[in-house]
Amino acid sequence: MSFIDSNGARNAQTVAYMDAGQISGHRVLRNTYMLLSMTLLFSAFTAGMSMMLNLPHPGGLITLAVYFGLLFATTKLRNSAWGLVSVFALTGFLGMTLGPVINFYLHTRGGGTVVMGALGLTAVIFMGLSAYVLVTKRDFSFMGGFLSVGVLVIFVVSLAAMFLQIPGLTLAISAGFVLLMSGMILYETSEIIHGGETNYIMATVSLYVTIFNLFVSLLNLLGGSNRD
Repeated sequence: MSFIDSNGARNAQTVAYMDAGQISGHRVLRNTYMLLSMTLLFSAFTAGMSMMLNLPHPGGLITLAVYFGLLFATTKLRNSAWGLVSVFALTGFLGMTLGPVINFYLHTRGGGTVVMGALGLTAVIFMGLSAYVLVTKRDFSFMGGFLSVGVLVIFVVSLAAMFLQIPGLTLAISAGFVLLMSGMILYETSEIIHGGETNYIMATVSLYVTIFNLFVSLLNLLGGSNRD
């Protein structure tokens, strides 16, 4: 009888741990989506201001330096209220750099259609893939290593493309980024609901950067096809 009772106690404890993990995952997911929506709105505001003021793009090197600096600060401050300030600084800066890019496409033939198409596709891809993970509860943690290597390879190829000037290479890179960012949405959402990511500030940054890269890549793809 004691053997049966001890098993029952262990099973009850296991269920309690699972319930606590699910509650924690739901809390992180809720806070992440709330913060993500606010950062996207703030980023859209800074992008709009950048467009209105016709600000020039700061350049690739400056953008990377500021981005990694703010990302480092956010990582260090992720467990404090200052982490929120850092998140809005990071996303606001990226939004500001996006303004000149959007202005460029808007001044090309059919640019308005390109921008709206990229925006719409970004929303559909993000919501569709996120909903799939949330409904199926599938664990995509196995994709972490592949995605990390893929992003590193694409990043190196992107740097090489700046000097090689090979026709079609930029479009191929953008297509690769779209696939990788789609995989990142599956992976990052899975990490949140399964407890792999427990800090909603870092989860927000990861999803925001993924959405940002997805939008820019779709802009390049649609814009390149439109010019062709």
